[in-house]
Formats: sequence, C-alpha cells, structure tokens
Amino acid sequence: MDLNTITEVVRRPSGRPGTEWREGDAWLAGGTWLFSAEQPHLRRLVDLTALPWDPLVPSGAGLEIGATCTIRDLYAFTPPEEWIAGPLLARCCEALLSSFKVWNAATVGGNICLSLPAGPMITLTVALEARYELWAPDGSTRFVDALEFVTGDHLNVLAPGEILRRVEIPAHALRKRAAHRRFTLTRLGRSTVFLVGTRSAGTGDLLLTVTAGTTRPVRMAFDGLPDAGTLRQSVDAVPADVWFADPNGTPDHRRHLTRHFAEEIRRELAAGA
Repeated sequence: MDLNTITEVVRRPSGRPGTEWREGDAWLAGGTWLFSAEQPHLRRLVDLTALPWDPLVPSGAGLEIGATCTIRDLYAFTPPEEWIAGPLLARCCEALLSSFKVWNAATVGGNICLSLPAGPMITLTVALEARYELWAPDGSTRFVDALEFVTGDHLNVLAPGEILRRVEIPAHALRKRAAHRRFTLTRLGRSTVFLVGTRSAGTGDLLLTVTAGTTRPVRMAFDGLPDAGTLRQSVDAVPADVWFADPNGTPDHRRHLTRHFAEEIRRELAAGA
C-alpha cells in the first residue's frame, strides 16, 4: 500500500483561497487530525496558516473568531466583563482534552469542520447562536447558522472546496447567563454529553443546546422557563436516530444523562433569575 500520497503542499495560497481548488486537495490549518490518520485520497495540501486572518476580533457587535485561531489563543482571551457568558469560551477549550502541543496547533475552524459529535467548538458556537462565514471556490460568500452546519457524525454542509473563514458570535448571546454540564466516562475522556443552557437577563427565555450525545447539535428553545415535565418531553422528542452510539455511551445512556443535566441547568438558571 502506498501511504505517501501527498505530492505537493501549497505554502502561500492567495488571500482568498479556493479558486485553485482541485480534487484530492485538503485545507491545512492545525493538521492535528489530518496528520493523525491515513489520508490515501489526498494528493495536495493547501496551507492556511500563513494567511493574515486575525484570530480574535472583539467589538460592540460581538466576537469574530478567525477559522485559523488556535485553541490556545481562544483560551487565553479575556472577554469583557459585560459578556456574562464569556467563561464558556474557556470551558469549551478545556473540553478539547489534549496535550499542549495539540492546543498550540489545533484550530477553532478545524474542530468545527471535522464535525464530530464531541467537537467542543461546535458546542460553543451553537450555544452562543453564532453564524459561520463560508467561502466558495467561485469567489462567493454565504453565511450559515452554526446550528445548521453539522448534519451528522463527521458530516456538514460544506461543498467541495468550500472553506470556513470566520465565526461570528453576537453580543446579545455573550451577554446571556450560561450554565453547562458535561459528562465523560473518565476524567480526561471524550465528552459523552455536553449541554449548555443560556438565558437573557430580565426575560424568561431558555435556549438549551445538546451536543456530544447526539450526531448533530440539537437546540431546544423556550419563550418562558419550562417546568421539569415540559423540558423532559422536549428531550424525549429528539428522534431516536439522532442519539449517538459509540464506546463512550449508548443512545439510551446519553438520553438519560441529557434528561438529568437538562433539569440541573433549568434549576440553576431559574435560581439566578
């Protein structure tokens, strides 16, 4: 078997990469997953790390995260005090359990585009109502709600040659109160379930985001704080084929944990109203 399939690396792509895309290409950012497994279908890597994309741009409108922003840089970022949900940035970085070498190389965009159920950058951006800016090879741009990007285990809406340019998190989501719960089989294990609830100040709304236990992110939205029974019914309404199964947990186990942690989040956010 010929494992030496990469014949070329494009070190300095254009300011808007993609126009030169061809079959057998792969975008290279951190490369922590790309270099961890055989990739016999690939022939060329297009290195994005030299592009002058700002990693983090805070403003009155919210937070822009460049796709090549590393987990290390996001973790080191200190959000403004008025961004009450700001600590969730660090908590989701900590859910990417890996060595400092991986943290220094792995990127926010790479974790999102890998589209694994336990991807913590997916949890973060869906919970904070982000949208993604996508660049196509023909030079066009489109925006996709973070909730709609991942469609299944290792599946997303990216077309061939399309690239994630940046993540935009709105300020109103960062100003919400947030509560999270995460379960792993071992202290340093992959997430079995990862839930985040957010609630606007002065209102009774609740957004509950369920990830890791499902093949794609699931959001439950309530105009008012639901009672325990209503919340449980919403969890039970998640289709059976959306619950994820792997060595870290069965669908039934993940559904049970989600019911339990969803109620804990509901109570925590209700107590602080």
